[in-house]
Amino acid sequence: MSEILQELLRVSEKAANIARACRQQEALFQLLIEEKKEGEKNKKFTVDFKTLADVLVQEVIKQNMENKFPGLEKNIFGEESNEFTNDLGEKIIIKLCSTEEETAQLLSKVLNGNKSASEALAKVVHQDVTFADAALDSIVINIPQDLMGIWVDPIDSTYQYIKGSADIQSNQGIFPSGLQCVTILIGVYDIHTGVPLMGVINQPFVSQDLNTLRWKGQCYWGLSYMGTNIHSLERAISKRNGSEKRTENSNPESESSSAFSAVISTSEKETIKAALARVCGERIFRAAGAGYKSLCVVQGLVDIYIFSEDTTFKWDSCAAHAILRAMGGGIVDMKECLERHPDSGLDLPQLLYHLENEGATGVDRWANKGGLIAYRSRKRLETFLSLLVQNLAPLETQA
Repeated sequence: MSEILQELLRVSEKAANIARACRQQEALFQLLIEEKKEGEKNKKFTVDFKTLADVLVQEVIKQNMENKFPGLEKNIFGEESNEFTNDLGEKIIIKLCSTEEETAQLLSKVLNGNKSASEALAKVVHQDVTFADAALDSIVINIPQDLMGIWVDPIDSTYQYIKGSADIQSNQGIFPSGLQCVTILIGVYDIHTGVPLMGVINQPFVSQDLNTLRWKGQCYWGLSYMGTNIHSLERAISKRNGSEKRTENSNPESESSSAFSAVISTSEKETIKAALARVCGERIFRAAGAGYKSLCVVQGLVDIYIFSEDTTFKWDSCAAHAILRAMGGGIVDMKECLERHPDSGLDLPQLLYHLENEGATGVDRWANKGGLIAYRSRKRLETFLSLLVQNLAPLETQA
């Protein structure tokens, strides 16, 4: 249903506007500044402003989608709770009210009467946004609405968002940190099978006008359903290759044998880093944000995003997974991949999005427990896994 994808693009841009406004409007920026003072949380505010920005973005996405597609909200899930308790012990449910004035009044309760900040935030929340992709106009596809679940990560890489570094230099197009690592992630999955169907990644801070200091962003999307695979990077690929449209493996032999590149977290295990060094040489990049690292794979800046820990969640990976599926790639469970015998004939263990982890509580119910590997080419992934296993074995023996 391309209408839903068009609306997801629009609400992701609305969310990006909120994220940008919180950095660019003085009344809101001053609240963000408070977040930098570690150890001395501002007693004036009922809730840290970062959480409020997160929740507002999440609620804007949920309520806009519900307005356009009644009944969908019950299947939209996110990281944040929208319930706050103020200094008087009152429980306040954050929601998008019917008017800007009502939303400002509600936000004022949470921000302990900070009128200018509440009004500035309500104004951007209620601003209408026109945002679409003409490529979707020609797509006729019917995905039943009651089949869809949606994972939302309203502001991924919140530490980079609060820190707000705008002058970080990229390394071969990959930013190790800074505002470019901030993403808004919306992933649609089949609630019966857990398979990702549609994904939107909005990168609110891509380039900054040095005169106005205003930021422009970029949006990426993909759809994979019943044999239909389409994504926003197809035109970019076509332009790069002239009139010839590139398929996923235009030259499989040369592609599978060329050097690998990977993006990793700064907290990756030493054994994994050592094995990767043998597989990728110096083509290992470090970057902040699970969403941004996945986006680096989507953009073709690296072959692989690998993370061995269990501290990413369904909302971190669903959007990129759907886009990568549309490109012929995917996101797999790293632990299961390493335990899987390459000649077993078993399918790759793709991440699924509909089931909780047994015995887990809290957010851990939705953790990607076995770590993950994001990739664009299955053939490249198979070769990479073979090399990684070979190079991990001697390291594990030494340990």
